[in-house]
Amino acid sequence: MQKITKKNMPFLKSLLCEIEWSELINKIGRTPILILLINGILFMSSCKKFLEIDSPKDSITPSELFANNEIATSTVTGIYSRIMATTLNPFSGSEQSVGVLAGLSADELKSHNPLHEAFYRNEVPSSSGYIEAVWNNVYSGIYSANSILEGLQSPNGLSDDVRKQLEGEVKFIRAFSYFYLVNLFGDVPLNLTSDYRVNKIASKASKQKIYDQIIADLNDAENLLSSSYVTNERVRPNKWVAKAMLARVYLYLENWDLAAQKAKEVIDQKPTYELMDDLDKIFLKNSKEAIWQLMPNAGSNTRDGAVYVLVSTPANISLSEGLMKIFETGDNRKVKWTGIYTNSTGTYNYPYKYKIRTTTNGIVSEYSMVIRLAELYLIRAEARINNGNVSLGITDLNVIRQRPLPNGTPSNSIPALPLDLNKSDALLALEKERRIELFCEWGHRWLDLKRSGRASTVLSPLKGITWKDTDVLYPLPNAEITGNPNSGQNLGY
Repeated sequence: MQKITKKNMPFLKSLLCEIEWSELINKIGRTPILILLINGILFMSSCKKFLEIDSPKDSITPSELFANNEIATSTVTGIYSRIMATTLNPFSGSEQSVGVLAGLSADELKSHNPLHEAFYRNEVPSSSGYIEAVWNNVYSGIYSANSILEGLQSPNGLSDDVRKQLEGEVKFIRAFSYFYLVNLFGDVPLNLTSDYRVNKIASKASKQKIYDQIIADLNDAENLLSSSYVTNERVRPNKWVAKAMLARVYLYLENWDLAAQKAKEVIDQKPTYELMDDLDKIFLKNSKEAIWQLMPNAGSNTRDGAVYVLVSTPANISLSEGLMKIFETGDNRKVKWTGIYTNSTGTYNYPYKYKIRTTTNGIVSEYSMVIRLAELYLIRAEARINNGNVSLGITDLNVIRQRPLPNGTPSNSIPALPLDLNKSDALLALEKERRIELFCEWGHRWLDLKRSGRASTVLSPLKGITWKDTDVLYPLPNAEITGNPNSGQNLGY
């Protein structure tokens, strides 16, 4: 294999900035060495800079990617860079993101764009380019994670602290990726190696086996990661990020005790994490409510803002009437987190959690929020209610509803929920609070409806004849079905 030298580095930098990751993988093949080299080069390019390092003086070989702390860190953080640099990555906040596609599949968003209609009608074909992009980009990230983990286990020049941190981050990324794969597609191949020959013919693993691996990776990440953020920003996972993700996973598995325990451990980390009474400031970079954020491309704000904030015609997506109707009178979340736009085609409500659609003078003030403290209160509330501790669960819901000021005065002018609700009513109140608090964030509503078994009950009357019970899972892309003889399509497709 030809070495990547200083002479051809500018061309490679340009190539990596311009070509989508999944397309690039198809062009060059899926060899572990190339994946690792691309990770390092992409990070060292001007596409994204988590930290500055000099260009190599002569050439880069695979072993050199783990020769010292700086280059190895670049290799790992290149994964985050690639997420945000790739429009078709489902974690990037773009119009093809998990938040948009799942919001359309649920009852959060309305489609005004023919490209989104299939998700809005729940008639997603296996030939969908969006489905292929989700599948390919997430698996490319997993492939990179596996390659890096193998490199970290080989003899290298890393300090023990850095090696642990990087291993913890990569295991977290792999767990996070599989969480979305299993919840969007159901049973999927569980690839834990960089050997593309093995991965290419891997059979589907059961949902339980995938969750077992997710928990194992998150437990490892919790033990390996530092308690503090390793940068001045909240863009690289630490121990509490792993705990927060474990809380979510245990909730989905209905392990109420561990979900409540892990959520409490994060909630108790004051003053690092605190709920913010000013709703306009929650989605700013490094907000006190942020547990984990992703940094946008250099010189730009989030794609979420660019997608959701409506300022021109035509509107591609807008908030559903059903969502707008469930806000209570006086709920500041409706005032602060939704906007209204009118043009010649009609009036539209849009998500306004992110305020900035376009960047002015390169000033970046918002980061993409992945996990925030409010979700941990909602996780603990749900776990407590299901464990029979209804009043404690309602107490957590009231903290979210009212967001009290330091003196205890509610900053949101809606009444507290009564603590004597029965379990059934408390769970309905919990579902409503999750729908309002987390709308248009990472597909929470779609995943909530599915895991609670309420998807057909809620969506069938709204979607009509296009809804089928099997629509709770997306189809595997055609390329996976035709290219992997051991794979099989989901029911209903």
